[in-house]
Amino acid sequence: MRQHTISREVSIQGIGLHTGKKVRLTFKPSEANGGIIFRRVDLYGKPELHPSVTGISDLVRCTTICSGDIQIHTVEHVLSALNGMNIDNIMIEIDAEEPPILDGSSKFYTNLLCEAEPIELEAERKVFKLQVPISITEGNRSLIALPYDGFKITCTSADDRGIHTQHLSLDINPENYISDIGPARTFAIYEDIEPLLQCGKIQGASLDSAILIKGDQILSKESLRFNDEFVRHKILDIMGDMALLGIKLQCHIIAVRPGHALNSELVKKIWEQYRESMHTSLQHSISKVAIAQEMEFDIKKVLNTLPHRYPFILIDRVIEISGNDYLRAIKNVTINEPYFVGHYPGHPVMPGVLQIEAMAQAAGILMLKRYQYEQRLAYFMSCDKVKFRKPVTPGDQLEIVVQIVKYRGDKIGIASGECRVNGQVVSSAELMFSVVKAP
Repeated sequence: MRQHTISREVSIQGIGLHTGKKVRLTFKPSEANGGIIFRRVDLYGKPELHPSVTGISDLVRCTTICSGDIQIHTVEHVLSALNGMNIDNIMIEIDAEEPPILDGSSKFYTNLLCEAEPIELEAERKVFKLQVPISITEGNRSLIALPYDGFKITCTSADDRGIHTQHLSLDINPENYISDIGPARTFAIYEDIEPLLQCGKIQGASLDSAILIKGDQILSKESLRFNDEFVRHKILDIMGDMALLGIKLQCHIIAVRPGHALNSELVKKIWEQYRESMHTSLQHSISKVAIAQEMEFDIKKVLNTLPHRYPFILIDRVIEISGNDYLRAIKNVTINEPYFVGHYPGHPVMPGVLQIEAMAQAAGILMLKRYQYEQRLAYFMSCDKVKFRKPVTPGDQLEIVVQIVKYRGDKIGIASGECRVNGQVVSSAELMFSVVKAP
């Protein structure tokens, strides 16, 4: 199955559910393997956020994604529409920190995407079929994911009093998502309104954008779109939260009273299983001869691959490469390093920026390997989520582990990296690269 994007730019505007701010959202076409990207055009530099498992923050009555101090709240309805309509690559420009809530469903977003005319790209879509069942339980709430040929959700929705209990099971595809799931509106219990307002939530809520349940009464500006609209919206939310995986998922999800916090735990468990399966498949796909050849990546080959030279070459040897996405290297830290003269006299410590540079050089080797080491350079563009945990001192052997987590087209790659000493992580970062032809 091939990846999809949209043919042309489309926009919509409204008010954010929790912030109450006016906002304009624009969908723009994107190239293959670009993924889903949010761009905050209201902020300096127009920073971009990639919805991901590791970028989840607030989960109180919404799903919030973040990168450093940049946040976007209530992304689940937008992501659900994209997931339901099989849109893999898209740029979402937004001029505030929350998409418009509109009528509380994904209906306007699916209509907008249909107007933008989804198109097929040449690249194949990444699909993960769940291999081992996963179960998460929290009190009377639970989520189970089972291996399945397709994508199915079976959901039961109910409040604490057992009123308005609803159940639905559905094999989901773009056609029935648009007709049966996308139009289902969000809802709230009357007794929850005041506490939510006190903690700064639902500042933009009204009966135009949500259904209110007060005892046995259902308050809404229009009649229910479905007799079981509440459970359908729960399925809509699950679809949105599953989109944080960044890949299409094949499984059967069985949910009992789900919510965003529980959904995110399931997403994390599925992501762990996916990464483990990817590492295993890479190991199995590489022959023993190929592994032996890759292990013989000594300093000569390092120097032939990277443009760096003394005193800035921070890779002594590559000890493992798996495919084009995983690499381990070592750097022997000795007292002869030139930076120890001034960092610090009498207490030598390897600068953290050089540990980041070591990860960048290791990831650069991986990026260049994708091009068969032809005449190209890997430029280090940015780093994010940087953490330093322990000092690195003379006598330590730095183990550098990097993994390419995403490619954006043929020129940009994003990698996660760790530096370890004696098996313990001393620093970590997320790195972005651009590959260009060498002059």
